Amino acid sequence: MEEMAPLFAINIFGYKYEVMSSVFIQWVFIALALVLSILYSRKVKKVPGKVQSIVEVGIEFLSNVVKDNMGPGSSPFIPYIGSLGIYLFLLNMVGLFGIKPPTSDFSVSLGIALTTFFVIQGHTIKKLGLWGYFKGYASPVPLLLPINIMERIMLPISLSLRLFGNIFAATMIMELLYGALTGLNFIAAIGLPIPFHFYFDIFDGTIQMIIFVMLTMINIKITAEH
Repeated sequence: MEEMAPLFAINIFGYKYEVMSSVFIQWVFIALALVLSILYSRKVKKVPGKVQSIVEVGIEFLSNVVKDNMGPGSSPFIPYIGSLGIYLFLLNMVGLFGIKPPTSDFSVSLGIALTTFFVIQGHTIKKLGLWGYFKGYASPVPLLLPINIMERIMLPISLSLRLFGNIFAATMIMELLYGALTGLNFIAAIGLPIPFHFYFDIFDGTIQMIIFVMLTMINIKITAEH
């Protein structure tokens, strides 16, 4: 597997910023999503074709999942939840191409978790108001204030560690497997890892994406209700 090392450096206002492979891969996916979105938006029709029909079925499925888990009034979160799920899925899948998934870098997992954290806090403030938001830290009794504060702080940490830990462990196992098989037989290193890729990259990567998304929806809902 490819090492997490700087690919190139950018000089910004005299500061040398090293671009890691984990960051560059995210830029590629973001740029690709932007281009595809622009191209798709130009071809949307009243009578959908095959591609548009598939997209609409996917959006309807996502809408039902969000509404079932978050309840009425959750429609504004459909774009975020959908984008989060697709983004995590793609980042977790790059291991299939012999590249370390960006989510095996803790800074990437933490950044995504912090994004969810700020979405949750922003939604709670919008729904309850600033006074209601801070009042929630002392709910249901003021004695729980320290515990509630710790609970809020630990959310992005637990989300990021869960995602990072599982993806990093899977990446290390695949690296050890390739190293062991290459030492035995070059041909074995090509065919034998395939079922392991299915489990550690496709299955585990998908499961970790689902867990992250589900916890995001649950925490958006319950935090605003406290």
